[in-house]
Amino acid sequence: MSALCLLDLTATFDTVDHELLLLRLERQFGLRGIVLAWFWWYLSGRTFRVMLRRPSFTSFAQSPQGSVLGPLLFTVYVADLGAIADKHGVSLHAFSDDKQLYLHCRRVDTASAAAQLERCIADVSRWMSANRLTLNTDKTELLWVRSRHNLSQQGSCLPVLQLAARDHVRLLGVTLSSNLSLDRHVSIVSASCFYWLRQLRRSQCSPDTQCANASNLYPCCYCTL
Repeated sequence: MSALCLLDLTATFDTVDHELLLLRLERQFGLRGIVLAWFWWYLSGRTFRVMLRRPSFTSFAQSPQGSVLGPLLFTVYVADLGAIADKHGVSLHAFSDDKQLYLHCRRVDTASAAAQLERCIADVSRWMSANRLTLNTDKTELLWVRSRHNLSQQGSCLPVLQLAARDHVRLLGVTLSSNLSLDRHVSIVSASCFYWLRQLRRSQCSPDTQCANASNLYPCCYCTL
């Protein structure tokens, strides 16, 4: 069996400490001189502006979102999480601000594996608190993956974190079930496709209106699929 824990971080890109990030770029990744200065200029004084049929407002951005370097810089910022996971014998998978911890065990060792994973999550939470990040335990999810022949075998929960095992989780747009079946994911995608197809069919408008309603549906349909 395998345990997969999906960590949920609160306001990830808005809480990155630029001084700590630049310090890690220098000490852990060896960036100095003009290269380090370029990153300093890139991060300093960045703002974003939102306009929605009213006067716009401006806010400061910690780690630039929607940029190519934003996810990469955040990965650099949390590079220490890999060492924490290794210390507890847990594997870490990271994609930008999506972090997952997982480990494998025998069916008879699920309780000890759950305790091992819980200790790792506790250390990760303490590290995040010390680095101005917040681990949202209420939205952190746990999935025990087992074969179809062992569906009756239930994995242990994480009692300290009050985290119960779920039958399925959503990871990077894909719904994973405890038996690694894609049936639920296919059902969700099919239902979404049929919903937007019905919306497009209902939005029959004349050429005089330039199909304003239908044009608004296409971006939503694209993002959903």
